[in-house]
Amino acid sequence: MQGVGFRPFVYSLAARHRLTGTVGNTSSGVIIEIQGEAVGAFIDDLRNSPPPLAMIDSIAIEDMDAKQELAFVIVDSQAQPQASTPISPDIAVCVDCLREMFDPADRRFRYPFINCTNCGPRFTIIQDIPYDRPFTTMRAFPMCAACEAEYHDPANRRFHAQPNACPVCGPQVSFDSLTRDAAIQAAIDALRDGHIVAIKGIGGFHLACDATNDLAVRALRDRKDRSAKPFALMARDLHCVQRYAHISGDEAHLLTAKERPIVLLRSRDNPELSPALAPGNKYLGFLLPYTPVHHLLLGEKPLVMTSGNFSDEPIVKDNDEALARLATMADAFLLHNRDIHVVCDDSVTRVFETRELPIRRSRGYSPMPVKLTRPGPSVLAVGGELKSTFCLTRDDNAYMSQHIGDMENLETLAAFEHAFEHFCSLFRAEPERLICDLHPNYLSSRWAAGYAAEKKLPLVRVQHHHAHLAAVMAEHGLDGRAIGVIFDGTGYGTDGAIWGGEILCGGFDGFDRLMHLKYVPLAGGDASIKRPLRMALAHLWSANLECELGLSPVELRILRRQLETGMNCVPTSSMGRLFDAFAALIGVRETVSYEAQAAIEMEAMCEGVTIDRGYRFAIENGVFDPAPLFKSALEDVCRNIPRAEIAASFHHAVADLVLRCCEAAREGTGINTVGLSGGVFQNTMLLKLVTEALTPREFEILTHRKVPPNDGGLALGQAAVGRV
Repeated sequence: MQGVGFRPFVYSLAARHRLTGTVGNTSSGVIIEIQGEAVGAFIDDLRNSPPPLAMIDSIAIEDMDAKQELAFVIVDSQAQPQASTPISPDIAVCVDCLREMFDPADRRFRYPFINCTNCGPRFTIIQDIPYDRPFTTMRAFPMCAACEAEYHDPANRRFHAQPNACPVCGPQVSFDSLTRDAAIQAAIDALRDGHIVAIKGIGGFHLACDATNDLAVRALRDRKDRSAKPFALMARDLHCVQRYAHISGDEAHLLTAKERPIVLLRSRDNPELSPALAPGNKYLGFLLPYTPVHHLLLGEKPLVMTSGNFSDEPIVKDNDEALARLATMADAFLLHNRDIHVVCDDSVTRVFETRELPIRRSRGYSPMPVKLTRPGPSVLAVGGELKSTFCLTRDDNAYMSQHIGDMENLETLAAFEHAFEHFCSLFRAEPERLICDLHPNYLSSRWAAGYAAEKKLPLVRVQHHHAHLAAVMAEHGLDGRAIGVIFDGTGYGTDGAIWGGEILCGGFDGFDRLMHLKYVPLAGGDASIKRPLRMALAHLWSANLECELGLSPVELRILRRQLETGMNCVPTSSMGRLFDAFAALIGVRETVSYEAQAAIEMEAMCEGVTIDRGYRFAIENGVFDPAPLFKSALEDVCRNIPRAEIAASFHHAVADLVLRCCEAAREGTGINTVGLSGGVFQNTMLLKLVTEALTPREFEILTHRKVPPNDGGLALGQAAVGRV
């Protein structure tokens, strides 16, 4: 992998073993020529103790004729037109650099761009390979004599560190007319005074404010047009985070890992924080500082650190663009003059049973590849519409893009195209076929169809839930067939209906739909998604149950007419919409402002509640019907049973349903492996209940660990299917 300090490591290792030879980068990897008495010990150390950021896929060894050599040297990199190798993601600043940055005697004291071979920007500054300074945005900053000496000194930590810089020769920050430390202090003062500051980072801009200042947080919500979706918070260290959230050992490990993702943590009751940070949610998304600038800015109080963009648009990365597009949201700007070549938003993750469960895979992880079971043709899979990512394959590597955004506007499409071109350049891959979702109206699908036609390439359309099943299989390296429990909000079905509550059996070469949630009418399309009360009415109508809900007489009359005639209705088997409907029925939320808001708040409501009132789905002829469940819940609502008990019982009913369906599927197919995928399985309460139900019955359970269960992982599954 390029950008991990591998050549300096090899140099030092060769010196330790008193060997001679050379090491150099090529576009396809690292080539080492080595000779001496301790070659075997050298190879053992190379295998067993690589540098911190390195991941060695394979080592190929060939014998050569001896040469007359006096030393070991690093040779110039060799660009090979058709060869490629993985690129390191951006990595959080290391402890050694932080120690120097806060040492008044060090020449990089309080320098906001300190880095070394073990940390700093990589993916977002690389323009081409091999990974050398002239092929990065750091080429604009020639090294001074002191930095040049470090760069060429094999004993130095910055030996061949491509982003190496210092206050004399490197990038600089600015705040209005202020520069250097005065700019940092001005930004700190602005945040302390309740202002919203746009901060340029590694992969784009953040909008920041004091998380304890309720007026500032609410102003940011208004300006960003983000009424309720939780904000991410950045705190100085683990001790600070512990004041506001509970942290397990596994969560602490994730927070302090080199990737520095946002980690979802159960919040504490703390009156210091603004209640507008995560309304209706018992979890807070915390991350620790990962750039030197963050470490200089952070004090005792946590900061809101949210993406610098309008909702549903790509994150802003350039100074001029930020000054224009973020002017209505930010009161001030902390800029710097190192260009960002590609945007890369923060990653989001959480812990499920000691393991990482990705929610958004981006900075720190992308463009790390997922290894496929075998080499195959190069394909481009364009993902879906929401949480858009793409996947470009080469040989047995599936390169997953960073988070692009919701593919619903031209700005996101432009960001997608730029990222795609960058991947093709970095990994020397030209797709031989295009893979897209079955939905004909997704912007990503239309783009894929146009690109395939322009390049005269085959276009493969993959059913949405088949791709989810293939994604969880691909990341586990499973070839063959598995039972798929695929629960999500929306996916275009082969019959033209909207699927989302599916029990599949399949592999990369195809699938069978074994069972599904009973169809109910989705009245008005997106209107029912944004108003869960409409979905509740549809489910009650389907179950022949009556309830006034909170609809006006006029709206109730119109909706009933739609349901009865089928006018402007699409049938759906969506489990995500069922969660919405149930949440609305028991009074959790009647309208939503972001995806899965009702389900998230219902999960939070029943956390820790163990009561199961025995709700059950009916199953007949491969269709599971929630009518009995709604009947029982409606009776409990009328009897004033606590909503938390009703919500918990709903989760138990879904877990019971999964067990019954998987047992029936195993009996019919003989397959024992179950893959759990789709956005509904971000719900860790449901995931826990399902795994607890399946484990004693000796199922092999696959859950997501490398890509998200939501549509952010869809492209991996599309690629796995499309290569067959």
